[in-house]
Amino acid sequence: MTPETLAAAVRSCLLASVASGELAVDVPPTVTVERPRNRDHGDWATNVALQLAKPAGRPPRQVAELLAARLRAVEGVASVDVAGPGFLNVRVDAASAGELARSVVAAGAAYGRNDRYAGTAVNLEFVSANPTGPIHLGGTRWAAVGDSLARLLEACGAAVTREYYFNDHGAQIDRFARSLLARAHGRDVPEDGYAGQYVDDIAAAVIARRGEEVLRLDDAEAQEVFRSEGVDLMFDAIKRSLHDFGVDFDVYFHENSLHDSGAVARAVEELKASGRLYEADGAWWLRSTEFGDDKDRVVIKSDGRPAYIAGDLAYFTDKRRRGADLAIYMLGADHHGYVARLKAAAAAFGDDPDRVEVLIGQMVNLVRDGEPVRMSKRAGTVVTMEDLVDAVGVDAARYALARSSTDSPLDVDLDLLTRRSNDNPVFYVQYAHARTAAVGRNAATAGVRRDDGFDASLLDHPSEEVVLAALAQFPGVVAQAAQLREPHRVARYLEELAGAYHKWYDQQRRVVPGVGPDGQPEPVDAGHRTRLWLNDAVRVVLANGLRLLGVSAPERM
Repeated sequence: MTPETLAAAVRSCLLASVASGELAVDVPPTVTVERPRNRDHGDWATNVALQLAKPAGRPPRQVAELLAARLRAVEGVASVDVAGPGFLNVRVDAASAGELARSVVAAGAAYGRNDRYAGTAVNLEFVSANPTGPIHLGGTRWAAVGDSLARLLEACGAAVTREYYFNDHGAQIDRFARSLLARAHGRDVPEDGYAGQYVDDIAAAVIARRGEEVLRLDDAEAQEVFRSEGVDLMFDAIKRSLHDFGVDFDVYFHENSLHDSGAVARAVEELKASGRLYEADGAWWLRSTEFGDDKDRVVIKSDGRPAYIAGDLAYFTDKRRRGADLAIYMLGADHHGYVARLKAAAAAFGDDPDRVEVLIGQMVNLVRDGEPVRMSKRAGTVVTMEDLVDAVGVDAARYALARSSTDSPLDVDLDLLTRRSNDNPVFYVQYAHARTAAVGRNAATAGVRRDDGFDASLLDHPSEEVVLAALAQFPGVVAQAAQLREPHRVARYLEELAGAYHKWYDQQRRVVPGVGPDGQPEPVDAGHRTRLWLNDAVRVVLANGLRLLGVSAPERM
């Protein structure tokens, strides 16, 4: 019995109570059941009686007693106790709990998936680093978290478009072009330019592509060549880095296209016509305070040039026209002001501001030997995605960046992530999966086959109860992680499941028969076969969870 089936059973009892006239309440569409903190209180608990007591006009314990009486008759429920002010504590029988192992194996890759967001088109924009240098650690964190969030939303039925907003319009591109031109001529980069070996490499690549004659052009013409070619080369390098990191995008959207296509001008004229823009001090302002922003924003400057928010306005309307029901922006720690600004942009066009979500990620620091790693060999001023991957590998990098809440700054310990020990969380989880695979191989060699039988009642050891309870929680973890936009919940869950599995394994709950006193292998029995189902169920869930994080599930380690 899973939490979902138990929750459905509780709701059915509620419906029956209402139909019989025992209760007069609106039955909620879903009922929440959770693992009690103290396992002595039962396998699962729900506070639905407390929630419905007031609308029912009954004391909570009285509502709980009515439900308990009906729930005790549900197949698979061993006992129901009413505790405290009206909590329902439920125990399920061993056979009902153990049946989950077979259900998980049968569901395979589908176990944990749901249709919560079915029919919802989500535009998920993440990374979106400026094309003026390699991806730094902040962008790398968003690559890991953003791709994991996309996988979670897809697991909950959403149609997700992964989008990279290519900032190829503005002053930073001018500085990048001037830096490339300077290095091509062997000069120092301007004070406000970009430094690092990658600048030299790209400058050399532009010359290789366009020939030495580019160096004989006047500076204005040469700068334009280095701008177009250099940005193209830099962005190709960014795409390769992301692909090697396991992250690919469906759409690479060019900011410059909003200006070249006239989308910005059209968005401005639409807002002028609706009265959402007003003129003051020679500039045009968005009435964003009417929509929760802390101040009105300049959209067209007094010199007639569009401010950055002009592109944001046009970009949002473009996303909506492309069919996005929900636009999620994943931005860096210095973008807190964008939360109200982007919601105001949606409201200004008469749209629901809740169609916009802005997630802010905090900074990442690398630590080695207890000291921060501050500089990249390639970029010169920042630590890059390649630096992290070179140090620990893609799996460890992705897992480490996705396992912590993005609300907090993160220190990534390079020494820890290269250890093959249980204090390295990614090793701990991947090793658990490899161990399940090894058990499966050994079982096959010993002639233990799942198809020869399954007796759920045999999974009655305390360590097996813990493993089964952990397996049952996976669908809820997936749903909650997607709803809260928190992939780290999956990583933390996997570590708990791995711990439960390792303890079960270490307590000699054998899948493979041992050797008898006579030195001969013991015969295969129903216990071995049933425990193989449990072993393989853990294998399925570990693989499914790691897949959501974009991390491999190795068969051997």
